Amino acid sequence: MQTGGQADMGKIFAIGDIHGCSDKLTALMDKIEEDFDHRLDTLVFMGDYIDRGPDSFGVISCLIDLKNRFENIIFLKGNHEDMLEKYLLPSNLDKHTYIVNGGKHTLESYMKHCSPGSPAIPPEHLHFFSALSDFYETDDYIFVHAGLREHVPLEAQIPDDFLWIRSDFIHSDYDFGKIIVFGHTPFIEPLIRSGRIGIDTGAVYGNKLTCVKLPDIEFYSV
Repeated sequence: MQTGGQADMGKIFAIGDIHGCSDKLTALMDKIEEDFDHRLDTLVFMGDYIDRGPDSFGVISCLIDLKNRFENIIFLKGNHEDMLEKYLLPSNLDKHTYIVNGGKHTLESYMKHCSPGSPAIPPEHLHFFSALSDFYETDDYIFVHAGLREHVPLEAQIPDDFLWIRSDFIHSDYDFGKIIVFGHTPFIEPLIRSGRIGIDTGAVYGNKLTCVKLPDIEFYSV
């Protein structure tokens, strides 16, 4: 799924990769909501909500709650959500790849909340995963999980690059005409360079979960 649009005259708050760290998500949202104008501002989540961390179930439950409370909210797809969707396909014979890439922690998190006779992943969570967007575009920014391929128009980009690209995007000096806000590749501190803002700061590796407020380029972290 792809999405475009323009945030109205308010601020945009973009949140980096959460990876099952529900405690950090809750603490970060407490900070953000102190400054958030529900009438005008927009929340953008950059993907990779699950895997590696201890509470993927709690993260998705929290995000669904936020979706019900915030009028202007965007959820992008990360490569880990894509891997989970592929893992769940009956035709997928390669279950190992997802498990060893952090999926084991997600499945354990869901099994803790699964009642006998109930599906391991609740229908509302599956619906959340299926409704994720590839990108979000405004007049000044493009928000995407991993990045973009240079010299390729936005509408011609392939999903694998939205989800997986790293050095070919980060180290390129190509001007996409807008500032690209992305996650996926963890940095100790947010990356700001040549039309790019990277906000995955490795929350699941013991570092911070980060949000950037735009256009101010003000950072919140926990």
